[in-house]
Amino acid sequence: MTADGAACSPVSAYIHVPFCRRRCFYCDFPISVIGERQRGETSGTIAQYVDWLRQEIAATPSLGGALKTVFFGGGTPSLLAVSQLEKILTALQQQFGIASSAEISMEMDPGTFDLAHLQGYRDCGVNRVSLGVQAFQDRLLEACGRFHRTADVYRAAEDLQQVQISSWSLDLISGLPYQTMADWAESLTAAIALSPQHVSVYDLTLEPQTPFGKFYAPDSQPLPPEATTVEMYCLAQQSLTAAGYDHYEISNYARPGHQCQHNLTYWHNQPYYGFGMGATSYTQQQRCSRPRTRAQYADWLKAYAASGAALDCDPTPPAERILDWLMVGLRLAKGVPLAPLRQLDEAVVPQLRQCLASYLDRGQVHLSGDRLWLSDPEGFLVSNAILADLFNLFDSEA
Repeated sequence: MTADGAACSPVSAYIHVPFCRRRCFYCDFPISVIGERQRGETSGTIAQYVDWLRQEIAATPSLGGALKTVFFGGGTPSLLAVSQLEKILTALQQQFGIASSAEISMEMDPGTFDLAHLQGYRDCGVNRVSLGVQAFQDRLLEACGRFHRTADVYRAAEDLQQVQISSWSLDLISGLPYQTMADWAESLTAAIALSPQHVSVYDLTLEPQTPFGKFYAPDSQPLPPEATTVEMYCLAQQSLTAAGYDHYEISNYARPGHQCQHNLTYWHNQPYYGFGMGATSYTQQQRCSRPRTRAQYADWLKAYAASGAALDCDPTPPAERILDWLMVGLRLAKGVPLAPLRQLDEAVVPQLRQCLASYLDRGQVHLSGDRLWLSDPEGFLVSNAILADLFNLFDSEA
C-alpha cells in the first residue's frame, strides 16, 4: 500500500445524484431542489443529468481493473427511475467493467421510494443501501427541514427487509436543535431494534452558508451544549458496541463483514473515479472537483470531452499527500500505517511525535511499531483538535 495510491489503479466510482425534494437546514452539499412532486420518471431535468453522467463516464479513460465498489450519493439517488439507474450502471460496465462481487451502494431517503423501486434497484445490482433516517422524532425531523417522518422510516425498513438487500445502513445525527439525551437514547434504541447491518452516527456540523449556520451559534440554545453532545457520542459508542456492532471508524459501526467497502477506499487513501456535479475524483495523484451547479457542470463537461478528458489539476505535493493520508486514515479505529508516509518523508515520524506529544501523553493518541491511531472514545472525541494540529504542521510545508 502506498500513501498516494500511485501504485494502485482506481477500482471505485462515486456517482453524484444531486436532486432533492427540499434542502435540509444543515446541508451544504451540491444539490438541486426539484420540489416534492418530481422524480426520475417525470423530470426532464433528471433525465438530462443522467445523460450528462453517461457522457462523462464515456469520456473518462479506464485506468485499471473492473470496479469493486460503486456508490450513488447525493442528493437523493432514490429519486432516480430504475431505468435511469440501469443506464448509469451500464455506462460504467461498458467503460470500466464492474466486478461480479462489487459492492454497489445507494443512498436513499425514507418516503422517496416504494417496494417496486427497491426491487428494481436490487435487480439492477444495488446490494447495499444507506438510509438517511437522522432521527426518530417527528418534531426533530421537522426542525431540520427533513421531508420524511418516522412512519416513513419504518415503512422503508420493512421494504428493505422484504426485498432482502444484502446490507443496509442507517444514518443518525446527534446534536440537533432541541434534541435531548432522552431523544438520542430513543433513536439509538429504535435504530438497533431495526437491526441494520451498519449504523452511521454523525455529530451536527454548523456549515456557514446553511440556515442552521446562519441562525444558530455553537454550544448555544436550542443546540445541546458540548457536554451533552460528548455524552451522546459516548452513549452511541456504548449502545452500538454492546449490540454487536464494531466501531471501525469515528462515525461508523458495522456488523462483521458489513463495513462500507467504498468508504474504506477513501479512508485508505486509495484512488477513485468521481462523476457528476460537485464530485471529486482522486486519480494519478490528482484530486479534482467538478463544479457545484448544474449549469457550471454542463459547461465543464463540454470542455472535458473536448480536451480528451484532461483534468486541469496539479499533482499533489508530498507534504499534502501526507496530510491527506492522516486526515482520512486517522478516522479509522486501526489508524494509519507509517511505512507509506516514510516513503514520502523519512522525517515524518519524529515530526508526528513532536506535534502530537500532549495527546500521546494523555493516551488519546497511540504511536507504536508502524502504526498511528486514536483511542476510542477519548481520542475520537478530540479528533478535530488533533487533525487541526496536523493540518497546521503539514499545510505549512505543502
